[in-house]
Amino acid sequence: MPPESRLSAEGRPKAADRLDDDQYPAYTMGRAAELIGATPGFLRSLGEAGLISPTRSEGGHRRYSRRQLRRAARARELVDQGTPIEAACRIVVLEDDLDAALRMNEELRREAGRTPGVNGDRRGE
Repeated sequence: MPPESRLSAEGRPKAADRLDDDQYPAYTMGRAAELIGATPGFLRSLGEAGLISPTRSEGGHRRYSRRQLRRAARARELVDQGTPIEAACRIVVLEDDLDAALRMNEELRREAGRTPGVNGDRRGE
């Protein structure tokens, strides 16, 4: 599909092209709550705790992305195990931070393997 045909009349990506976007706020509060087996109130409390910040539609309704739903589902698991919601939110943030650091570390290791060594040799080739 040519790039210009992937845009709406307003110049934005067509909705179908955003379905793979982890950050796209595609889910209403009711659907999001249903998907993670929680209540809308639970989602609101995660927002109040700062774990997720839903986008607002033009009508003011909350919209959630898949990434936010994964974070909310993990928090729900922890709360179901007896962890207080504030602690659950902090754990989810720390897990995300650790995951990002591990990915960055792996990327740096791959790059270091492609960098010429001290003697001009190329490691990893």
